[in-house]
Amino acid sequence: MRRSKSPGQDRRSLLAGLGGIGLLTLTGCSAEPGKAATDDSADRALAGALAALEKTSGGKLGFAVIDCLDGTLIGHRASERFTMCSTFKLSLAAAILARMDAGEIAADAALPITRKDPVGHSPVVIAALDKGETRMTILALAEAAQTQSDNGAANILLRHIGGPAALTAFWRALGDDVSRLDRYEPELNTSHDGDPRDTTTPAAMANTLRAMLFRPALLASSRNMLIGWMVATQTGLKRLRGGLPADWRAGDKTGTMNGATYADKTNDLAIVWRQGRDAPFILTGFFEGKADGAEAVLAQAARIATPWMTGRPTSD
Repeated sequence: MRRSKSPGQDRRSLLAGLGGIGLLTLTGCSAEPGKAATDDSADRALAGALAALEKTSGGKLGFAVIDCLDGTLIGHRASERFTMCSTFKLSLAAAILARMDAGEIAADAALPITRKDPVGHSPVVIAALDKGETRMTILALAEAAQTQSDNGAANILLRHIGGPAALTAFWRALGDDVSRLDRYEPELNTSHDGDPRDTTTPAAMANTLRAMLFRPALLASSRNMLIGWMVATQTGLKRLRGGLPADWRAGDKTGTMNGATYADKTNDLAIVWRQGRDAPFILTGFFEGKADGAEAVLAQAARIATPWMTGRPTSD
């Protein structure tokens, strides 16, 4: 079991790292660590159930859930590294929006697209090329990377901002000293056997998403756009979102790698709103094991976490 608080932020250094963009506020979300939860029995029940799920899954499960109200985090293998796969595209979209907020990228700026850009799953870029288009707006590329997990769009954006190192620097500015991106699609999916490249931990990414969405990383308009893209994303409906109550609102970003050479990887990052509560939860799930049934493992992890989330206070 991992139970912790999000680390504090140096607001001035964060703003400097993100180009001095303005302070984001959100009703019901604490920007700083709050008081510890008092019901340790709920924490132990969640941790035990996650461990039992992993045992029956036949694979390796990494999971974290963080309460955005006060930063309380519970997880399983929450400090162990997992390959991100396409989950990095959520942070990439956020990094693009942050640069737009800072005036470094114009809202209507466009980048060239060519037949060399699509690699693997690139439906939006391919469709644009098939229509004879030679450019796409940066905003459209960011939306394609998030909602459709478009590899070509992601690589174009990565090159534009300075490569994988630039996205890693974005995470560092948010206080994340763990997550790292080293390569482009599709090579970034192939880390294995302790290779730290292109990896994160469930706890690190949960804290990063909280910082990215509810601290001074994005202006309110950009935050709402990014969350809207997450909610509109359909690729993860059978993963974490599949285990949540029907009346809860959620959005996510998936990551997947299936192949004979490396272990199958099935990942998902989600933001979740409990019915009747303003402050959301962040869930991060990473599963290494046979792809058949992997989505159900992540859905069950969210289902297991639901009583814990239900028992969390509505407000401080």
